[in-house]
Amino acid sequence: MNPDAKQLISRVMTAKKDNDAADALIADYMPFIRSEAAKYLKRQPEQEDDELSIAMFAFYEAIGSYSRLRGAFLKYAALQIRSRLIDYYRREKKHSGQISLNSAADDDQTELIGTLADPHDDYEEHDIREATKEEIRELSEQMKEFGVSMTDIAENAPKQNRTLEICKKAICYARHNPDVLEDFLRTKRVPLARLAEGADVERKPLERHRKYLVAVLLICTNGYEILRSHIMQVLKRGEES
Repeated sequence: MNPDAKQLISRVMTAKKDNDAADALIADYMPFIRSEAAKYLKRQPEQEDDELSIAMFAFYEAIGSYSRLRGAFLKYAALQIRSRLIDYYRREKKHSGQISLNSAADDDQTELIGTLADPHDDYEEHDIREATKEEIRELSEQMKEFGVSMTDIAENAPKQNRTLEICKKAICYARHNPDVLEDFLRTKRVPLARLAEGADVERKPLERHRKYLVAVLLICTNGYEILRSHIMQVLKRGEES
């Protein structure tokens, strides 16, 4: 890790306990925050833009939730900002019933079928594709630290509803027990025994799908908003089957 990155992490750890230090860190990294907001606005943000306020608050949240196990702070902060902006666009669209030029992601696009075509659709779909690609790239890089590739995930995903349900229970247990996720990040090993015991499921199916669990647990720890939404839908379908 280079000296600048070490210094930044040191400042973040101090800012977690010191509001003045947090304010100073936000002030120093306003160019970064503005740049992240600009990706969604397709222009430089103005002071009165909601997106800029949301990005600032997300950066502050990132300070509070960051740990050294999460890797580079700015990557983590960028993911937090993207997650909060996507949530914002979803709420705005649901409340207004309108298509937003700046939407970064939207789970309800199917509801637009049969409605009057909107020229903003191309921009929205492009944003979704780009945001998804960025999340996949980030996830792929992080999975390398665990010795897992995207190909491994495709080959190792549960095929039967019973197995999917077992994995779902283990994942839900991990999501509700942050210390399990922290242990997973620290050791870079899926805590199979603890997941099996905590979720009250068999261990062998978890062992067979360990590589799949690596990907899903990583998504649960780092705010991959689009990928997490997709995974949760898949798990929900398994629950309903």
